[in-house]
Amino acid sequence: MSDWNPAQYLAFADERARPALDLIARLPNRSPKLIHDVGCGPGNSTGFLAEAFPMAKLTGIDASHAMIDKAKKAVPKAKFSVGDASLWSPSPEADLVFSNALFQWVPEHSRHLARILEALKPGATLAVQMPDNLREPSHVEMAKTAIKPAYAVKLANAVKARSPLLSAQGYHQILRPLCSRFDIWRTSYHHLLKGQQGIIDMLSSTGLRPFLDPLTLSEREAYLADYKKALRQHYPEMDDGLVLFPFPRLFILAVK
Repeated sequence: MSDWNPAQYLAFADERARPALDLIARLPNRSPKLIHDVGCGPGNSTGFLAEAFPMAKLTGIDASHAMIDKAKKAVPKAKFSVGDASLWSPSPEADLVFSNALFQWVPEHSRHLARILEALKPGATLAVQMPDNLREPSHVEMAKTAIKPAYAVKLANAVKARSPLLSAQGYHQILRPLCSRFDIWRTSYHHLLKGQQGIIDMLSSTGLRPFLDPLTLSEREAYLADYKKALRQHYPEMDDGLVLFPFPRLFILAVK
């Protein structure tokens, strides 16, 4: 895929902030000394961590050069680097590994979550949030639109870009044996957006990227027109032209 677009991602900063802030509020250690933000993006989650824990040393890692450039400017006190989460390991001194909306993109992500948790010292925390929306109409219609003859060849691999999440029981079985405490929960956020176009705008910087990147400009326009038409039956506009867009997310809080 092409590199991530920080400006497009941050256009929905408020919507993306809520799960990160909710996860931070649930952290059991309120005085961590060393925090890793894995998949830090443009530094919005790192900034929340800096505000919550002003005395902590912060590091951030992301695969996107553009995102890291933005993060360095957003949170000057933190140290950022470009890297692959599937190859990354935490410092033995880390008190918290925090990840907001990254691991759904990592193949075999449950294995890597276990690997990272196993590398932590006793008492350290792994805190993860992942979108759990592949079965939502917004994402089902992405895949259905992609198999239309006009796009099928170019988008054959698009639906494989994201790693499906396990059930809560699946994560419990893998991670609980490594933990002194394990919490898992699911929350659906209802975002107020400007019609079906608002849904497209929000997802264009994330879930839609694997479907749009392989297409030419004219093909993208046609795909999005077909996709928008499919969204109307699931997300009807209210009298004011707005839609309520449900967005479920899965949270994991694991203490080594």
